[in-house]
Order: sequence, then structure tokens, then C-alpha cells
Amino acid sequence: MALKGSDIAQHNDTKSCWVIIHGKAYDVTDFLPEHPGGSKIILKYAGKDATEEFEPIHPPDTLDKYLDKSKHLGPVDMGTVTKEEKEQDPEEEQRLQRVEQKPLLSQCYNLFDFEAVARRIMKKTAWGYYSSAADDEITMRENHSAFHRIWFRPQVLVDVETVDFSTTMLGTRVSMPFYVTATALGKLGNPEGEVVLTRAAHKHNVIQMIPTLASCSFDEIVDAKQPSQVQWLQLYVNKDREITRKIVQHAESRGCKGLFITVDAPQLGRREKDMRSKFTDQGSNVQSGQDTDTSQGAARAISSFIDPSLSWKDIPWFKSITKMPIILKGVQRVEDVLRAIQVQADGVVLSNHGGRQLDTARSGIEVLAETMPVLRAKGLQDKIEIYVDGGIRRATDIIKALCLGAKGVGIGRPFLYAMSAYGQEGVERAMQLLKDEMEMNMRLIGCASVEDLNPSLVDTKSLFVHSNSTATDALSRTVYDPLVVPAQRAKSKL
Repeated sequence: MALKGSDIAQHNDTKSCWVIIHGKAYDVTDFLPEHPGGSKIILKYAGKDATEEFEPIHPPDTLDKYLDKSKHLGPVDMGTVTKEEKEQDPEEEQRLQRVEQKPLLSQCYNLFDFEAVARRIMKKTAWGYYSSAADDEITMRENHSAFHRIWFRPQVLVDVETVDFSTTMLGTRVSMPFYVTATALGKLGNPEGEVVLTRAAHKHNVIQMIPTLASCSFDEIVDAKQPSQVQWLQLYVNKDREITRKIVQHAESRGCKGLFITVDAPQLGRREKDMRSKFTDQGSNVQSGQDTDTSQGAARAISSFIDPSLSWKDIPWFKSITKMPIILKGVQRVEDVLRAIQVQADGVVLSNHGGRQLDTARSGIEVLAETMPVLRAKGLQDKIEIYVDGGIRRATDIIKALCLGAKGVGIGRPFLYAMSAYGQEGVERAMQLLKDEMEMNMRLIGCASVEDLNPSLVDTKSLFVHSNSTATDALSRTVYDPLVVPAQRAKSKL
């Protein structure tokens, strides 16, 4: 027999806390101290329907995984649940109007266009999470602007009637030299979440990296792929190694072809846009020190399980539990690339986490330009596959990375923005635009295939000089959402 809303409503405090999620009741009293986002957000929905808050940031199998079956209280007669009247929010009404009036998909000509549309129509908290980066966001901006300090040296009178930009990554043949890199919380941008990216990746025959912190469950994302489709797993290493083992071996059993261990996040960076957009509850006592309050943002709320003790000594253990290629994601200097070769990692991603970790860390493309000459001098260039992510917005960025020696590049935020603005069609168009740019620019640089790209085609003399001015990037400047200082509080009515 279904529980009534009045039954649930009585359990609304720390002594007895029940919530409704997807029409079922759960007793989360014992879980309050363990919740990564603190107990405050759960108590806000104590005795009520928490589905709307739960849905975007938790995979659907979360409750089955982490809440004992004895705490699953059964179905609720939703007709008896009091629906709370929401206060009219002028800002939300304006946002919905902007959604109705957004540009046609055909009016988006580049990846920045999707970002501009997403900024206008996404919910403030979702935009804050997706767009935020660490501290002053210098590294996030440098990730893209660094590409502008690399200049082409195109060759001419080459037969480029037929251009082939297919390549292989970890042994998989793909149509384009980029992959959909792991990004968390897909449902903040689209109700379907990461499966949208799965379907779009199949359409264009590119690889999707599945994030640990996805809104969809891992199995949902794998179930959404086609039989011939290849996926990789991005892993935040859990403090409980048995949990980590199960995640890795389950991914391998489901057909994942690469394990990308994130190594640049022993603690998640301080992302102020995210923090500021989450600071919405009036009267919150942020100095109480008793909870992870909502002002810490979505990033902090979902990441407390990550193990800061992860070190080089753990790599042999990973090699012992899986046959998947092991790639270290977040390497930021040539010395660590050399060490990755020593421990027999199969690859590295030169990455600073999209500028979301250590601000003023160098761009991945600069680290690549530093790394490859050293590997070539030591004869190690074929011992490991090198990937780059961060700031890639044009096919020219991809071509520059390949010229310098990368096997491929990861692209994350642009596809999130395309998905948030236009769903699967948006992601597919974003990929097609890159494809069109790739064909044109391969012809213009004078290369008929990826194999023809080489260091002689680029001039990197300016790349390592951070003080020189570069041409103003109008699109990037237009869509960039500057950091803000705290707003004045409303005047008291008393």
C-alpha cells in the first residue's frame, strides 16, 4: 500500500528525515552526516518531494548503491503530496523567454556561438557550474589564447582534392582526431544528460569518455551506445580501493577500451562562479563550520570521495586489475610524462582540467610543445600516446596539436553548451562544424591526411612567451562571462 504525503511530511528534521524521489519514499536520516553536499540541502526537502533537486546531480542508481534497502520505504501516492507553490521568479521568467527566442540552430557557425546561446538560456546555477574555473580563471582563458601564439607555416602546391582526417586513438579508428572528454553533471544542461553525447558521438564516429561524476548512471550511458561504438572511462579514484576496483572491472566488462585516471585533482579547485551561483538561501550561516554549505558550489558537493593520497606507487595496482590501456589525465610537465613512460602507462592527457584546478598552470598545448622534442631526443616518442585538452574551439587548434605530436584532442565544454542550447542536434552540428573546418584548414595548410601533419608546419617561438600581446579574439571576448564581486544585500524592510 502506497504511503500518503501526510505520512512523509511528519519526518522533517534531523531525528527522522524522509524524502520523496521519483514517487518513492526514502529514510535518509542516517545518511545526513555522510552526504557529500552536507545535510543542509537534504533537510531543506525533509518530508517533501526532492526529485527536482536530486535529478540533475545524481545518477538514477545512486539510492540503490548507497542507501541500505531497509531505508527504501516504498511508493508514495503522489496525489496526496502537497505541491508547494513556487514564488514567481522574474529572472526565471526572463530566462524562459530567452529560450523561446534563441537563435535558430542554423545560425550557429562556430563553437563559440553555442556558448553564447547557452549562457543566455541556461539556469544560473547550471551555467555557474559549467563555465566556472579556478580562482581568477587565468588558466582557463590561457588554454584557448595559447593557440593564438602558434602560427602556421603552410605548404602549397600539394594535392588536397581528397582530405582524410581519420586517425587511430588507443587502437580505435575514428573519423576525426578529437574525442568527447569527460565532463560532470550532464543533466544540468539537458534532462537526458550524457546519453545525448553518446548518441552524437556515434553519429560522427568519435569516442566518448564517460565521466565518473555523470548525471546518468554508467550503465545508462553504456546502454545508449551502438554495438560498434567505443567508449573510455574517466576515473576519479575513490578512497575505498575496493569501490575503485569494482568500477574499473565493471567498466571493462561492459566494453570500455581505455581507463583515464584523473591525476590533477587531489582536491577540486575553488570555482567562484559556481560557488556564487549556489549561494541562494537567505539567512545561511556560512561561518557555522558544521556543514558543507551550498555556497561551496556543485563541484565541492559531489567530490568529497576523491582520494588525495593517490600517487605513482598506485599505478602498478591499476595495471594488475585491468587489461584496459591506462592513461594519466592531467599531466602538466615533461618530467611527469617521462615518469609515466617509466611506469608503463599507455598514454597521458596534457591537461589542467579546463583551468578548473590550479590557476596560472600552463596550457596543455604549451606542455605538448615542451614535451615532444624531449621525447624525440630520447627516442621515446612512440612509447606513449599523447593527448591534449583545454581551450580547443577551432579545427585550427586541433591541427596545431597534431602538428606538435598529439594523437588527438579532448573537447568538453563546447559540447555541453551545444547540448544545453539545442540538445542532440546541437552537439551533432557542433561536431559537423569542426569537421567542415578541419577539411578546409587541412587543405589550406597543405596536408591531405593526419599523417602529413608535422612540426615544420607550425611556428611556436611565441608560445612560451606569456607577456607578448596577441590579436584580440573577438568571439572569445564576447562570450566570456567575467568574474563578479559580491552584490549588495537587499535593504531590510523592518
